[in-house]
Amino acid sequence: MTDRPARRPQLLAQAALLCAAGAVAAVAFTGLHGLLVLFCALIALAVTAVGAWWTLAHHGLPRVIGAVVAVAAPIGVFVLAVSSREALVVLLALVLWGVALLFARSALRAARPPKPMPAVETPPPRRPVLIMNPKSGGGKVEQFGLVRRAEELGARVVLLDTSVQQDVAGIARQAVAEGADLLGVAGGDGTQALVAAVAAEHGLPFLVISAGTRNHFAMDLGLDRTDPATCLDALRDGVELRVDLGRVGGRTFVNTVSFGAYAQIVQSPQYRDAKTATALDALPELLLGTGGPHLTALAGDHRLDAPQALLISNNPYAAPDPISLGRRPRLDRGVLGVLGIRVDGAAQAADLALRGDRAAGLTVLSARQVTVDADAVEIAVAVDGEALFLPTPVVCSLAARALRVRVPRDRPGADPNQQVHARRLDWRDVARLAFLRPMENRP
Repeated sequence: MTDRPARRPQLLAQAALLCAAGAVAAVAFTGLHGLLVLFCALIALAVTAVGAWWTLAHHGLPRVIGAVVAVAAPIGVFVLAVSSREALVVLLALVLWGVALLFARSALRAARPPKPMPAVETPPPRRPVLIMNPKSGGGKVEQFGLVRRAEELGARVVLLDTSVQQDVAGIARQAVAEGADLLGVAGGDGTQALVAAVAAEHGLPFLVISAGTRNHFAMDLGLDRTDPATCLDALRDGVELRVDLGRVGGRTFVNTVSFGAYAQIVQSPQYRDAKTATALDALPELLLGTGGPHLTALAGDHRLDAPQALLISNNPYAAPDPISLGRRPRLDRGVLGVLGIRVDGAAQAADLALRGDRAAGLTVLSARQVTVDADAVEIAVAVDGEALFLPTPVVCSLAARALRVRVPRDRPGADPNQQVHARRLDWRDVARLAFLRPMENRP
């Protein structure tokens, strides 16, 4: 008797092909009018991208016209679809195609399941010291009673005084000098990186408490971002993960380093209070190449010339596009993720909208070291969201598995099967899987 769990990838692949065939059949059933609606939808997607480009790359009347076009194009297609008698069939085709993609990705995940980061059993710390930012995440330290809970578990808590500039790394080093055998942080990713560097320097375990605003590092470790108090369970019942640490210009980063447009925008004093207005005011000059230095980047054997935005991540993100980066399936692969964007006009904006990660304006790769240079003595850099200026050339690298991270044994996001693969979906792989033909191992 065939083992049903072993057949699950094949069944999912067959379901994906069946739904895809249903989508094609539904489109064929609609005839020319349905095909016209789908064709207009593709055109509208491109027109919307062109309108968005004009909105971001211009001031004044061209910006207004671009915004109107970007909004009007999808509305026009919606009206066309509703007025068509085949609208429901077209909608059914789109739904079937979406379900086919879902089944296809699930089949590939089941056929080649991702391996989780290995966990190591270690004894609980005896003298843990936790540094907490009471303002981080809108006051999560107080909201979730993190100080009381940490002290109940035997930790010493150092509350930062947010009214003055404090040397967080210095506080961590002082804690080590006084005998701390674990360092932890309840705060944003920038603060996490500062203390993580000290922990790695002294070979101590590091505890991440998801009390920041976005908590990208905590998410990729599988921690619960909705309840930071659960991160403290690691003090009593935890395991250790060995993860990589990024290095840039003498600093450590746990998530990303940004160059180009975003890095320039966050330097503005007005950005924190008026993010959208500040970005819209600065983007035209940055996108057209008149508002910042000319960047070049060398990532392994690949050279990127004049990227408008460049994102270097501590291990690659799952989704190969700048809008939905998602999460990093692993933090211990020893390579940097590299995402570069270069859109020179409306045509390339449309190409990016239609072709996604295959567009000429988008570069996605990985490298062990990235060197960013410019026609300037120093350039704007955003390190885990913190605005800095660093002298050129700026070298980004990784310290492989340099950080011991102590995490709770049970973590809601630790299952790698819940994570999206960075591989592109290839229907040839799905067809091979559906008909029991062995799949190639694609990088």
